Formats: sequence, structure tokens, C-alpha cells
Amino acid sequence: MAFDGFMVRAIRQELAEKLTGGRLAKIIQPEADALLLTIKNQSETFRLAISASPSLPLIYLTDENQPAPASAPNFCMLLRKHIGGGRILSVSQPGLERILSFEIEHRNELGDLVTRFLRVELMGKYSNIIFTDPDNVIIDAIRRVPFHVSSVREVLPGRTWFIPDTQNKLNPADASEEDLGKAVFSKPAPLAKAIYTSLTGFSPQAAEEVCFRASIDGGAAAESLTAPEKLHLIHTLHLFLEDAAEGVFSPAIYYRGAVPEAYAPFELRHRTEDRRVPYDSASRLLVTFYAEKEKQTRIRQKSTDLRHITGTLLERASKKLSLQQKQMKDTEKRETFRIYGELLNTYGYSAEEGARSLEALNYYTGETITIPLDPQMSAGENAKHYFARYTKLKRTAADLECRLVQTREEVSHLESIRTSLDLAETEADLQQIRDELETYGYVRRKHTGGKQNRKKTAAAPVLHYRTRTGYDIYVGKNNYQNEQVSFQIASGNDWWFHAKNMPGSHVIVKSGGRELPDSVFEDAGRLAAWYSKGRQAPKVEIDYTERKNLRKPGGAKPGFVVYYTNYSLMAPPDISGLELVTD
Repeated sequence: MAFDGFMVRAIRQELAEKLTGGRLAKIIQPEADALLLTIKNQSETFRLAISASPSLPLIYLTDENQPAPASAPNFCMLLRKHIGGGRILSVSQPGLERILSFEIEHRNELGDLVTRFLRVELMGKYSNIIFTDPDNVIIDAIRRVPFHVSSVREVLPGRTWFIPDTQNKLNPADASEEDLGKAVFSKPAPLAKAIYTSLTGFSPQAAEEVCFRASIDGGAAAESLTAPEKLHLIHTLHLFLEDAAEGVFSPAIYYRGAVPEAYAPFELRHRTEDRRVPYDSASRLLVTFYAEKEKQTRIRQKSTDLRHITGTLLERASKKLSLQQKQMKDTEKRETFRIYGELLNTYGYSAEEGARSLEALNYYTGETITIPLDPQMSAGENAKHYFARYTKLKRTAADLECRLVQTREEVSHLESIRTSLDLAETEADLQQIRDELETYGYVRRKHTGGKQNRKKTAAAPVLHYRTRTGYDIYVGKNNYQNEQVSFQIASGNDWWFHAKNMPGSHVIVKSGGRELPDSVFEDAGRLAAWYSKGRQAPKVEIDYTERKNLRKPGGAKPGFVVYYTNYSLMAPPDISGLELVTD
């Protein structure tokens, strides 16, 4: 993702089309570094959100209103005084800088028409909203920058506003192909880096796209290109810039599975493995992308304590399993001790007094073996000693077999919970996981005092997908949902899918008594691969069988099933082309 000069250009085009000629009906400052402007243009009302947040500077049209603070900040009051009710004459962008300038016409106290400029700088930690007169004299800014903060560029009333230093980058909007070539190929750096460090407005993503369109590796050294390659690259770069200058945009979000990975105002042809979702509005794209990202971040933050608990428990259980396996390996020598005892009872009479060993024929294998002896004991006493060690190890092995089964089940259960945390999409999903941890004693239940009267948590909905051919597919995101998918939603002739030998979702295809097309098996396999621990693998082996072949052992943990008849397929973890149904 990149809010670069090209994205600002696409936003400028949208704002110019919709806001030019409109009047500022309302100005509020909901946050210390944000504005919300209401603009009425002809019969339509638009809301323009502007954020100068250092962590996420943005500007976009939105349908969402925000409450005004009880007391308006000084900067907001200043804007209301000077441009409240004013008319937007133009929206401009200098070159490909991440700057938008709103030219606003307003009548002053004497009734004369005056022009003011609202400069929106969207440059990371240096972002700002600056109010100037036509001579670029700063009237005020939402974030003042005094000399002791920046000796290069003060942002204070009375100072002159100018475009910040672009680190000697070339403005590509006005550059010739020859100038572009000189700027790019003079850098001793990989080609993509040479582009975005030499030209304003370019992000690494845009630079990589230009290289891809020119069929040149972005990681190759810029100076290593041949003359024809250089010519082709600069020509491709020039065409790329022409499209931006002419407003040829096709905004889209790129998804990897269900996760939004990137966005751009142009087609990202180098993201060949991602699903592209186009938008007719750059503003709508930004609202959707950051809403989904914020949702994921919020869920990730809310699951932090559960992840820590599960990780600690899993580490402890894994260490216990490793220790038990080592102990079980040590008991494998018990049969040797039993044979030693039996052979000593048979051949012990031939052992000399004080001997440290005895060679005897092992009548089980027909080979001669050497039996270690304690010289302080007789052959009979040595035999009793070996039988005692055999009996002890036999009891230990029997006990370990039971404990190993329990520990493996515990590790498997905790791994499935950890995977469920990765798949959680809502707070209801997280609550179900917490309920499971509490039910099985991993987490202590919270008591509110008095007699416990704990309401049952509302079940989080399972995921519902629909294939291109109209088949319904249901996916569980945690063990309780897997139980619901496999034993409540599914019928006997429906098909069940699951990643082989790893934690993951139960996936059910509702067959409706029909024979499934091959494409549906592939779609369900892709879903099972995506909603599993193998999500990052190129391909995942998927087991699938009819639901009637599933069995749940008595006392088994939720989501645990066994089956003895199944087919297998290899599927990539990619769910593009599948419609997520919102019931």
C-alpha cells in the first residue's frame, strides 16, 4: 500500500470534479490534527475528511459525519472566520507532490472578495494543514513548527509557505525522457530504488510496477542495463506518467485471500497472485481499505492476551511432550533387561565368581551376546536385578503411553486454538476462543461476585461462501464453529474438507444431493488451505470425504473428528473468485 503522489493525483481529480464551485457549509475539527469540511455543491452535499496524523495522513470524501467538539479549537475558529461559506475555486497538486491546495474565495469584513489557500500536506510525520494568503504568507497551521523543531522550514503565522525540500528529487511531471534517464540511471542502486529515490511522487510500489511493465527486474542495478533496456524503461516510465497526467486511473484494492494487502490508483500488474477488487472512487477505496485494516489491527490487539496465554501453554505442553518422548525412548531397553535376566537364569551357572560379564547364546536370535554383571552379586542376584529393572520400565512405559496420548491431545488442541486466533475476524470469534480456554481449564473464569450467573456467549456466525456455480460452502473459524459446521449445518451427503495433518477449519460443501463439479472441489480445497495453518505455503494437501464418513470419538475435544475413507487433493491457499455471503 502507498499513499504516494499518484494516489494524491487520483484524489485531486475526484475532489476537483465534485467540489469545484461548492460552498463550505460547515467546518469542524474533530481531532487535534484533523478537519471535516461539509461542502454543498448544487444539489449535493459532500463531506471531506482531512487527517494530518503523522501515522496515517489521509484525505477523502466520506458519508460519515462526526460530532463537533464542545469548544472549537483556535485553528477551526480561524478557518470559520476566513473561509466559512466560501466557494472552492480549484483543487490543485504541485507536480506529483503529496500536497493538495484548495483555492477558496470568500468575502471579508468589508464585503470584498478575497482568496485564501488551504494547503494539505500528506507527508508522513511532516504532515500538516496550512492556511495561507495568495502571496503564500502563512496565516496559521493546524500544527505549528517553530525554529527549535525545524530550522529549515518554520511553519508559523507570518512565515512564507513553500514546498518542503524534496531531497534533490526531480519533478517527473514536467521532465523530458532525457531528464528522466539522467535522474534514474545516475543512481548506484537497484533499479526500482533508483526510480523512487530520484523522482518525486513515486513509492516503491509504483517504481516496481514501472519495472514490471518494462519487463525488467526491479532489483537489477540501474547502471547494468543495456542501452535498449534503458530506452524501453524510460519510454514505459513516460507513458506511465502520461496516464497520470491525463487522469487515467483505475483504483483497486488487492487482496491476498480475505486480507487487503495493497491499493493503488492504477493497475498493479506485478501483483499477479492477488485478487483485484476495482473501485469507481479513490475515496471509497481508501475508506474500505483502512476500515478493513483497522478491523484486523483491532482484532489482533484484542487477541494479544489470548495469544500470550496460548503460546505459553503450548510451549509448556511441547516441552512436556518432548520430555515424555525421551523417557519413553529410555524404556525401550526394558526388553534387553528381560532377556539378560532369562539368559542368566539359563546360563548363570557358567559365570565365574566376581566376573564382570558373561557371554551367552541368545536363543531368540541365535547370536552370542555379552551380559554386563555386577561382580559383587551372584549370577542369580544379577538376574533378579535385571528383572526388577525390566518390571519398573514396563510399568513406566505403560504409564507414559497414557500420558503421551493426553499430552499429544493437549498440544494438538492448543495448536488448533492458536490457529483459531489467526483466523478470528470478530470479537465474537475471540469470545468463543476464550470460552473454550475457560471450559478446558486453561484460563480461570472471571467471577463477578455472588452466585455465578454467566450468560452464554452468542454464537459467532460461521463463514458462508458461494461458488461461481452457485454451491454454498460453510467454513468454521474455531473449534466450536468447526463442530457447528460439521455436525449441525452439514448433512450426510455433503462434502467435508480439511487441511491434512495440521490445524485448520472444517469446510462443508452443501451438495443438495447433486454430484459436485470438479471446480467446486477445487474451490472448497482452496478455502480449506486458506483457513489453515498452511496459509503461507504455496500449496496444501487437503483431505476430503462425505460428511457421513466423519466420526467424533466420545469425550473428544470440540472440532476433533476421525475418518477412515477419504480422498486427497493439493490446493493453493487462494480464495479469489469466491463470494462471501453476508446473511
